[in-house]
Amino acid sequence: MATDNQLRIPDAAGGDKASFELLRVWIADQSQQISLRGGVWQEPSAWGVMLADLARNIVLVHQEQDEDLDGDAFLTKLLEGFDQEIDTVIDEFSGEAG
Repeated sequence: MATDNQLRIPDAAGGDKASFELLRVWIADQSQQISLRGGVWQEPSAWGVMLADLARNIVLVHQEQDEDLDGDAFLTKLLEGFDQEIDTVIDEFSGEAG
């Protein structure tokens, strides 16, 4: 795997000695592969906050790439995809819990 396939470390994370990576998501062998740091938050709702922040950041990145993009419509479609997928049973855990 080439390092040019990896995203850059955010400046704030690079400058904070207490920072740590929480989640890494890859597409490999035509499927999603993850590494996830468990045990960060004991309260499940904190993971929900992280997912909501992540969703908003996904919208912002797409809006930076396409200034005509309707962010609200994009978020609605994102949430529709989430709602459809969240009820799908995962047959096999694929990735690494760290």
